[in-house]
Amino acid sequence: MTRGRLEAFSDGVIAILITIMVLELRPPHGTEIADLRPLLPVFLSYVLSYIFIGIYWSNHHHLLHVVRYVNGPVLWANLHLLFWLSLIPFVTAWMGENHFAALPVAAYGAVLLCAAISYYILTRALLAVHETDSPLARALGNDFKGRISIVIYVAAIGLCWLNPLLSCALYVLVAAMWLVPDRRMERVVEK
Repeated sequence: MTRGRLEAFSDGVIAILITIMVLELRPPHGTEIADLRPLLPVFLSYVLSYIFIGIYWSNHHHLLHVVRYVNGPVLWANLHLLFWLSLIPFVTAWMGENHFAALPVAAYGAVLLCAAISYYILTRALLAVHETDSPLARALGNDFKGRISIVIYVAAIGLCWLNPLLSCALYVLVAAMWLVPDRRMERVVEK
């Protein structure tokens, strides 16, 4: 089975998720700048989640660019990833509407953690159908950023009960780590 259908379906789901998130942004009833102030937590939550979904879309694209074929377990691993990504609009809205309260921030982190784990599972499923010296295996390497992201998410979830904004800062840290272009896949493709 080729990767084309998997990639097209995933792109469609991710596009819908971004659309759902922006539809949650409601304009204020007033016309003054001050009327926007209560929407700031909602907007900041949206921006962070938009960045995370964009990171997943970009990395998913690069990942599939070095994949030659997929099988049933890969399809299910990809659906597992999309399931967790589909929860991002819900936890984004909950976190923003409740001004970064501890439980919504923890739930947001739990969804990000599960998405990171499911992305790892997807990479392992893909590696299982490719040779050990394949371009995919070379590109993935030891995946330090993926592993450290999971550790940071766990720490952030634990810290949210003490300081939810510190947890949010850790989520921003993970996003910043992934915003730095990951050239592993591109280097392999260029060769």
